[in-house]
Amino acid sequence: MKALWQRYLDGIPEYLARHYWWAYLSPPGVWFFDHRPVINLILFGQYQAILNEVMRRYETAPSPRTLQLTCAYGALTPTLIRSAAAGELHLMDAAAIQLRAARRKIPADARLPFLARMNAESLAYADKSFNTVILFFLLHELPPDARTRTLDEALRTLKPGGRVLIADYGPITRSHVLHRIPLLRALLETLEPFLREFWHADLDASLMASAARNSLQLKACAETAIFRGFYRVREYRAQEQLHNTR
Repeated sequence: MKALWQRYLDGIPEYLARHYWWAYLSPPGVWFFDHRPVINLILFGQYQAILNEVMRRYETAPSPRTLQLTCAYGALTPTLIRSAAAGELHLMDAAAIQLRAARRKIPADARLPFLARMNAESLAYADKSFNTVILFFLLHELPPDARTRTLDEALRTLKPGGRVLIADYGPITRSHVLHRIPLLRALLETLEPFLREFWHADLDASLMASAARNSLQLKACAETAIFRGFYRVREYRAQEQLHNTR
């Protein structure tokens, strides 16, 4: 007899179906978690602050082509669509149910984004396709190898001069009260099985390594810490590496 999560393995990465079927793939879970009060509760009341900071950075410059790398619960997609900075918006996800949920949130009078079902670890977009790539609370949900491949793909599809915007958990510290509560930490690590490793990962080093593999130079811009660093929004700017031909 199949385990419940195996019923969702229709083109879905194994780790996603195994660990997140209840929140990301089942119809009741998708309906429940895509409500603003629920999202805000999960993020300790910080959802709007995180979204505002992503949009503040996004709107500092026009983006003729933007990739939202996987769907996100909440208002990110419709907010991007309404942004004056946005040109052509592409939204991809491995789960058809998530793309349908995103489609329902798009205002009837808005220009539709390009929706595509694909795995973030193996994108079907051409090299250097996008001016902006946005990863909104994605990286902590990925096993380390999948995270590396996803970052490689994000930077492969980024144009020189483009930018990557990342919103996610900040690194674990001994000073933040939520990091010091063992029961809460254990609960989060149970619900998010890859969070513990992500808390200890060096995000800058991972991005720089992916940039080097894609012949890009990457500059980390100032980080915005939210909720005393429990969450953070990070921006990276890219330029093509200059090769010495001598």
